[in-house]
Amino acid sequence: MPSSLTMSRYTKSGATMLLLAGALAVSACKTTAPKELPPEPGPATTTTTPSQPIGPVPGSQADFLAKMMGADTIYFDTDKYDIDSMDQAALARQAQWLMQYPGKRATIEGHCDERGTREYNLALGERRANAAKNYLVSLGVDASRLSTISYGKERPVALGSNEQAWAQNRRAVTITVD
Repeated sequence: MPSSLTMSRYTKSGATMLLLAGALAVSACKTTAPKELPPEPGPATTTTTPSQPIGPVPGSQADFLAKMMGADTIYFDTDKYDIDSMDQAALARQAQWLMQYPGKRATIEGHCDERGTREYNLALGERRANAAKNYLVSLGVDASRLSTISYGKERPVALGSNEQAWAQNRRAVTITVD
């Protein structure tokens, strides 16, 4: 067992060691002012990517529909395929858009109401689609950019057996093709 003198020595040397360690730690934390300060930070900047344009891509089917605002479709009277003044205005808007995008092609769909035979409505739908196509060609759209298809009564937009539903189904619809 160590004597009390030896214990006193250990305590003194331990206290001295602690004192030195503390002084060393405090002196290590001492900071001195730099000779020159860094420049002030500039205005805050963001690192976001450039935003996409709002709205449909120009020249797309969505762009065509947005610009037409319903004028992508023309309507016909019962058993008719003639282009009236309202149809002419809608087709003029379509022609203007198609002339703006000369690389775009379009398909014109002919539709009928549910009355009549399947064969009769397919033929009438074809005449309606061709009437719209011919009018677009007369406005300067190249005929090679336009195709037609008849769906007859197979793709109604309005269900029902009344004049209101039939009137909505007697139509020609222009769809752009990428």
